[in-house]
Amino acid sequence: MESLFDSAAQEATPQPLAVRMRPRSLDEVVGQRHLLGPGTPLRRLVESEAPMSLFLWGPPGTGKTTLAYVVAGVTKRRFVEVSAVSAGVKDVRAAIDAARRELGMTGRQTVLFVDEVHRFNKAQQDALLPAVENRWVTFIGATTENPFFSVISPLLSRSLLLTLESLSDDDIRAVLRRAVADERGLGGRATLDPQALDHLVRLAGGDARRSLTYLEAAALLADDITVEVVEKAVDKAAVRYDRQGDQHYDVISAFIKSMRGSDADAALHYLARMIEAGEDPRFIARRIVIFASEDVGMADPTCLQTAVAVAQAVQFIGLPEAQINLAHAVIHCSLAPKSNAVVKAIGAAVGDVRRGLIGQVPGHLRDAHYPGAAKLGHGVDYKYPHDFDHGLVRQDYAPEQIRQRRYYEPTTHGAEAPVADRWARIRDFLRGT
Repeated sequence: MESLFDSAAQEATPQPLAVRMRPRSLDEVVGQRHLLGPGTPLRRLVESEAPMSLFLWGPPGTGKTTLAYVVAGVTKRRFVEVSAVSAGVKDVRAAIDAARRELGMTGRQTVLFVDEVHRFNKAQQDALLPAVENRWVTFIGATTENPFFSVISPLLSRSLLLTLESLSDDDIRAVLRRAVADERGLGGRATLDPQALDHLVRLAGGDARRSLTYLEAAALLADDITVEVVEKAVDKAAVRYDRQGDQHYDVISAFIKSMRGSDADAALHYLARMIEAGEDPRFIARRIVIFASEDVGMADPTCLQTAVAVAQAVQFIGLPEAQINLAHAVIHCSLAPKSNAVVKAIGAAVGDVRRGLIGQVPGHLRDAHYPGAAKLGHGVDYKYPHDFDHGLVRQDYAPEQIRQRRYYEPTTHGAEAPVADRWARIRDFLRGT
């Protein structure tokens, strides 16, 4: 496959704006500063002649392919791209054989870039091992999925894993402004209205490639790019929403209150509004995780498990697919029985501590795992619950000042009902009532 650094190929085929605007050096790369500073693996790879194997893991449009091209272009290495979607073992071996011949005949190294490497099966990944182990190529694999689950251990252990982060709004703005001004892009032949710029940033969702694709479509319609032009170009209406303004707070408030009120339809509506407006999906996931304990709690303990799993899925997958995971959590949280007993319990406990109700830890509960502890009375007369029937034994656990205080008062909603009954019986037994 011809490298995109081959000028003849560039002249023969008109290239998309996102391709034309690919950075030519690491200094032109927007975002990912944690990977591009002095002494980082990518810098070492560019500045030295030693082959290296890398996995680039991150959401779509964060620069995985761009970084591979930059490495090849800056170091003058031969560039070969293989797509895991369509390539087989035969293609992989052919690319490796060609790289070995080039290395042996001219000494020129090859960057073997495998996009969507997680789609390779075990046999296809095994075919890469000799080239990686013997450093016949500089291997760069790009993946949007967790490589610990999708890449074989021998290949992963022989490579560096670099994690790319979603681009910030400021990063996307920088990409778009450069594309408007740069001769490789629109060359100043079009103007981009500030509101249209904001709208493109929202639509991009942290994906630089998507932002440039939308900009290019808008530029084909008009030289003066407004919000209306962008909407017409991408067939997506602007949602009135300011991440720093009232709309942000109003919509997230309505979102939480709809889930609390068990209206799954309303909650999904507000979820859709936030997603379409370009809200950070990680922010939405964090709020759902909080909700799972604050408003559902022990009434459905699995709600927190779902929320945490969805937060992880958002990190692994990114939008647009992660909207399905978010909807899953929203529906679960909305329809779950509700209890705020957990948040009331910790609130009451914290309130007492702040008022000075602290007291001394009972001596029999203190740490006794050091010489001399017994002489101080630490751990003396402690009763090990597992030695007693039902794993319960009556002894003082709380400091004297709060011994009769009650913090956790479970409801009778959902799965908390049997918890309420059990806790009542345990508390009565422990308090001797």
